[in-house]
This record gives sequence, structure tokens and C-alpha cells, in this order.
Amino acid sequence: MAEDPEHRSPRDVFLALVNGVADGHWEELPELYAEHTDVIHPFHPLRAPALRTREELRTHFAPTGTGPTLIRRPANITVHETADPEVIVAEFEYQGTVAETGEEFALPGIFVLRVRDGRIVSSRDYFDHLTAARIRGGLDTLFAALHSGDESG
Repeated sequence: MAEDPEHRSPRDVFLALVNGVADGHWEELPELYAEHTDVIHPFHPLRAPALRTREELRTHFAPTGTGPTLIRRPANITVHETADPEVIVAEFEYQGTVAETGEEFALPGIFVLRVRDGRIVSSRDYFDHLTAARIRGGLDTLFAALHSGDESG
């Protein structure tokens, strides 16, 4: 991610993002976003609040040290250009293995990204949150939060 951010296309930024997640470059990922941004996960079962700043993204991407180790790579990537040169729609999935169990997984996602001056200014991230919770060993926690009506994220 050393190149001049202003010269990155939306496609380049998307690829840096998904590869950065796969490679665990957690400290570098927030730099792909504008200082003030708008990142929403519309299908999050707990209606997680939007991430509005780079600092919030730093917290979001910070490793927690809990849960299983996921070995993943982005695959089946299709990037759709739109009439707006700042906006792309990217279909992909993370394919991988849970290191502790050997379980293989495919986690599909669609991102609608707006990139201005080489940084993400808004993103709508559509993921299969049930699969994400399952591979991280968090289904019981998610179901308990849903059952209790806790929508704090």
C-alpha cells in the first residue's frame, strides 16, 4: 500500500482491501479509507452502527486475539464498473480454512464502494454474517444477542 493513494483506482483500492484482510495487514487497512467515511453493513443481524471515521475503522480492524485463526484468500472476484467513475460494485468471496479445525469455508460478499482521491469515502458491505459467525465460533453469542434484543452491534 506504499503507492500514492490519489492514483489508486476504485478497483485497486478494493483489491488492496480484500487482499489486506486476507493477509492480516490490520494496521494498514484503515489507510484505505478517507478520514471521514461512511461504512455500513446493511445485512448485519445486530444492525451494527456505521463506521464514520478512520479511527473507528482502526478499532474495527484491530485484532481481538480471540477466536480461531482463519486462513483465507479472496476468490471469484468480479468488479463491475458503474456510470459513476468513483463507484464500483465488487462481488467476491473469502475462501479458506479454520486453522484449528481444518474446516473449509466460503464467505460470500458484495461491496458497493465509492472511492475518491484513492480512498474509500463510502462503502456498503453485504456479507453472509451467519457463515462469518459460524466460522469464528460465534453463533451462540449472535443468537443470544438476537434473542435478547440487543442490537448494540
